[in-house]
Amino acid sequence: MSIAIKAEHLTKIYKIYDKDIDRLKETFHPFHKRYSRDFYALNDISFEIRRGENVGLVGKNGAGKSTLLKIITGVLTPSGGKLEVNGRIASLLELGAGFNPEMTGVENIYMNGLLMGHSREVMKEKVDDIIAFADIGDFINQAVKTYSSGMFARLAFAVNAFVEPDILIVDEALSVGDAFFQSKCIDKMRSMIRGGVTVIFVSHDTFAVKNLCERAFLMKSGKILMDAPAKDVVEVYRNMLLESRGELTQEQSYRQNNLVENLRGGTEKNFTEEKIFSAENLNRGREIFMKNATYRRIGDKRAVFENVQLLNLDEEIISEVIFGQEVILRMVVKFQKDVACLGMGYHIRNATGIDLIYTDSRFNDTKAIFDAKAGEVYILDWKFKVELRQELYDIACVISTPLDETLSSAEMCDFIPCALQFNVVSPNAYLSLPGGYVHWHNDLKISRVNFN
Repeated sequence: MSIAIKAEHLTKIYKIYDKDIDRLKETFHPFHKRYSRDFYALNDISFEIRRGENVGLVGKNGAGKSTLLKIITGVLTPSGGKLEVNGRIASLLELGAGFNPEMTGVENIYMNGLLMGHSREVMKEKVDDIIAFADIGDFINQAVKTYSSGMFARLAFAVNAFVEPDILIVDEALSVGDAFFQSKCIDKMRSMIRGGVTVIFVSHDTFAVKNLCERAFLMKSGKILMDAPAKDVVEVYRNMLLESRGELTQEQSYRQNNLVENLRGGTEKNFTEEKIFSAENLNRGREIFMKNATYRRIGDKRAVFENVQLLNLDEEIISEVIFGQEVILRMVVKFQKDVACLGMGYHIRNATGIDLIYTDSRFNDTKAIFDAKAGEVYILDWKFKVELRQELYDIACVISTPLDETLSSAEMCDFIPCALQFNVVSPNAYLSLPGGYVHWHNDLKISRVNFN
């Protein structure tokens, strides 16, 4: 497979001045005295992207992602290093970039096609497909200065997708579109990848990165920290975000206390049952669990998973599940510190790390553990029917203290990306779900119409 993009020791340095006058003083100083300091937007980056690869790019704002893309597209020149780009590039780096605001959408389609090296005759054959994909109605014949950000995104993506690039670069431009359009764009990018187009996709939406990309770069402070399968990179990036949050702000603490009180208001639904368990049974499979748990485990450890088991209804440990079988996911949680309120949940992921199933205690009559004391042990039993296609799956487990009703505002006590794995088998070929991963129950009613 040939090389699409190759970077060797790529560096981009900006001069930073404390005062505007320092720029002038440095320029004209007779002994070339420096009044500036160097800021490395990119710092000695090297990588190869082969033709037809789909690569995600993740990192916090200021990590150097946009700088790298602008150098690849020729918008910026590097301060050092070498860059080799083989093929025609189409890019969505900024909304409206490359569009003349005074020209109509149709006129901009032709102009962008010409810039990409296509003749007007070739663009005539593509214009109907571009207009249909953009789907902005009569605005296609209006000046683009009248467009909303969503219309910009639609037209820009449509133009770049249909001008047959060798390399497509998308930098957060789809975040302004509606959910249906984003899904349509992802599907189009998959089609382009199958056709051999190299795609570089930058997004803060880690699910989209895992869903689209096989490989990803994690960037920080102008460097590539990690170049690995997308599912692994996304996991590390999520951990970085969680670990960088620090202590609760006063506002977060206030919101947390309010939420805990609201949850506690449903105490009748949130009682904790006292039950006797055998220590021997709770420790079954613990050695394998503890080995799995070392993989990218994070949390403040106020409460931790001591074990996670997948059981059949006879409470026997299983690693193979028959399609349609009811199972119990048992979590053994030990408190290392006093905790006022604890929520819990789990993800079921496929082999590429994509979350197929997610649920947490908010969806079960908002159940929670209240006023747990250090040293106490709780058993969490989730009972559900497995209706997934035949494949190997991971279960990720999480326990957290809530800050508000959104999962993004929770403090992680313990998060284990791969607590256990299980295989789904199907006795019937038609239950292998060739069209998707999850079977969805329906009530189907069929009526034959009789007209009077």
